[in-house]
Amino acid sequence: MPKKADTKKIKPTKLLSTAAAKKVTTKKVQVKEVQTKKSSINKIVSKKVTVKKVSSKNTAFDKKRSAPIPSYKIKKGEKYMSAKMKKHFSAVLIEWRKHLKDEMQKTFDHLKNKGETFADPVDRASQEEEFAFELRTRDRERKLITKIAGSLDQIKLGEYGYCFECGIEIGVKRLEARPTATHCIDCKTLDEIKEKQLLG
Repeated sequence: MPKKADTKKIKPTKLLSTAAAKKVTTKKVQVKEVQTKKSSINKIVSKKVTVKKVSSKNTAFDKKRSAPIPSYKIKKGEKYMSAKMKKHFSAVLIEWRKHLKDEMQKTFDHLKNKGETFADPVDRASQEEEFAFELRTRDRERKLITKIAGSLDQIKLGEYGYCFECGIEIGVKRLEARPTATHCIDCKTLDEIKEKQLLG
């Protein structure tokens, strides 16, 4: 009988091992890429968190610096809008005006220093939106400063704390909530109802 040709048997384990090795290496590379991406994302997140923490510390410092004046406590038998009461409300108004002026100066400095021109149109648009919002708030505060000046003039004239419409006492509680109030609660609600009727 003729001899059978020796056929070299290729071990399947070797083929599997090389294919498995290739898969393992590709998986390792993918894992490394994912890890590097995660580390870079973590770095960005940590940077954002640190910026937010610093800004919160600054606001806390500002709050500590301008401590609010305690509310006025009326003594028994004390006359409405006495000299002591007028002194208290004038101090509240002056402190409020000072705080608003400081905020306006901060906004001015911020707009002056941070006026960068970004290449990216999205960043430029967000910056412009931020500046527009700050300017709107400061415009409202500017109008409020004029109201505070008017209230301080009323204290000097002895007209502060009385309603412009009916002439009755506005009340200490209402003035504590809104020191620039010129109308009592009843007249103010009537004005608001009239405004709604005109608009509706």
